[in-house]
Amino acid sequence: MQLADLLPSVPTTTAQALAVYDAGEAVAPEFMIGTWHGAEVPTGHPIDGLLAASGWWGKQFVDAETVHPLLFPSPDGTSLWPMNPALAFRGVSAANLVPQLKNHSYIRAVGATRLITRARSSKARLRTTRYRGVDSATMSYDQLPINDVFRKISDDTVMGAMDLKGSDDPYFFVLHRDDSRPVR
Repeated sequence: MQLADLLPSVPTTTAQALAVYDAGEAVAPEFMIGTWHGAEVPTGHPIDGLLAASGWWGKQFVDAETVHPLLFPSPDGTSLWPMNPALAFRGVSAANLVPQLKNHSYIRAVGATRLITRARSSKARLRTTRYRGVDSATMSYDQLPINDVFRKISDDTVMGAMDLKGSDDPYFFVLHRDDSRPVR
């Protein structure tokens, strides 16, 4: 999945990403139901590059109470598995302290920890919240002070702004609807 195929112009700064995001339409939580393939929008945010380095595939919204925020491909690539974000975000703190960690691939390591880090149940939920003056679908993590707020780019693409407690700027990503792989 290429960002250039999903966004009218690929932003490289927070200001540019906010302009694209703010131009997007609000979405209802029901619009988000399904499985979505994700890609980071690099804007210089401290966590830029971490999801790609981990092999993150996307998110799944089963219903308003059942959301899997971190999906990864199975070893054979035919299905997806959900990771517990509370365990995954421990690595984010380390990467912020040692930025060079973002320059390495952790795909094999993530796969190797699958039995330990696998989410045994849903780890987020969908609600409507107001962000930047607009009411839109928001994924709230159950165990972390993080909200992902979505805006519609097209019928099958949304842009997410990750609002992290303690971060001055949002972290951006794009999701494209893709129900081609089962989540197991």
